[in-house]
This record gives sequence, structure tokens and C-alpha cells, in this order.
Amino acid sequence: MKIVILTGAGISAESGLQTFRAEDGLWEGHRVEDVATPEAFERSPRTVTRFYNARRIAAAEAQPNAAHYALARLAEDGGHEVILITQNVDDLHERAGFEGVIHMHGSLAMARCYECNVQFDAPMEMVVGDCCPGCGAPTTRPDIVWFGEMPYQMEEISDALSTADLFVSIGTSGNVYPAAGFVEFATRAGAETLELNLEPSSGVFENSRQGPATVLVPQWVEDLLA
Repeated sequence: MKIVILTGAGISAESGLQTFRAEDGLWEGHRVEDVATPEAFERSPRTVTRFYNARRIAAAEAQPNAAHYALARLAEDGGHEVILITQNVDDLHERAGFEGVIHMHGSLAMARCYECNVQFDAPMEMVVGDCCPGCGAPTTRPDIVWFGEMPYQMEEISDALSTADLFVSIGTSGNVYPAAGFVEFATRAGAETLELNLEPSSGVFENSRQGPATVLVPQWVEDLLA
């Protein structure tokens, strides 16, 4: 069976990482518009860079939880083809042992150059004006896909969804496109769909289970591998 999994902020929340948009509309005390758009970086690159430096440090200090490890176990089992797409910018899936994660919104561990678009490992603390290791220009930025930018690997994601037997969404609100449309894409392609989340999202899933990811995901994996 080919299983395509989408994870969102809810799977990392239990590792202590705040979800992208809290109930007050803020992300770690900042308006999303002030830290997650190209325009914000143009207006105040130091503010945006400091924000992602803090997120990078927090992510490095966090530890994978039972849900991360359960997905890695599912992939390692070898009985199914498992493709993991994440909206998260942390590396907790990788640190739990999952290889080949598709980071559609980029990664805190990476930086890239506005000038030549080369991607490279980010230092723990980036500085505005850091020189690109590729072209030497002082035009580097966090390698995060901001609002108004195209998510990464969309062609690969579309191919995976179009051939999936099962699409599973874990810990995501279903409010941010294009990821919010994945369930409809997979359904049209003939896949079964399952949602594991604290509460039902706006997406239309055949099956939905509510509860913490650290409880639901290991249970689901155990059932699948039994």
C-alpha cells in the first residue's frame, strides 16, 4: 500500500514547539504578516532574522515525540511505501529516523540566497548580510517558504497524491493552501483518507479520529502493522 502522510504543527506541539498560528492570531507573539512574508523581510530583515534564529534554537532543543517515532517505525517496517510531507520547518521527523521528508515550507536548518537561489546549511544564528557560499553576495535569508511564495516540491507532492492508496493528515488545521486541498486531490484520485487531529479540520475525510498526536499516531501505526 502507498501511504502519503501530511503533518502539521500539531505533531510538534507536544514536543514544545508552538503551533504556527495560535488562537490570538500570533506566532510566538508576532503577527504572521510581520515575520512570514517577503515584504516583512524587506521592511525589517533584522526582526525576521532574529525571529527565525529563535525558532531554530527552540527546534534544536526540542525532542521528537512518540508520534514522530511511530511514523519513522512505519517507514522502516518496509511493508508499505510511505511518503511523508510536512508543513513544519523543524527537523524532528528526521531526528526520529525518518529519511527523505518533503519539507514543503522549507526548513530552519537551511538558508538560501536571494541572488543565486543556492541553498546551504544555516548557522544556528544567521546575521543580515551573511555572504552566500555560492555567489558571495550578502543576500542570504532563512530557507522558509513565506506567504506569497510557492511551496517546495509541489510536482513531487502532486505525483504522490495522485497515486496514493491512503492519504493521512496529522496535526494540521486544514486552513492553509495548497496543503488544505490535498485531501480533495487524493480523494479524486481514488485514495482513502484519514485525519488524526485534536479536532476535525475543514477538510472532508472519510475517517477522522480526535486526540493528541502522541496517542493517535502510535495507535494507528500499531493497528496498521498488526
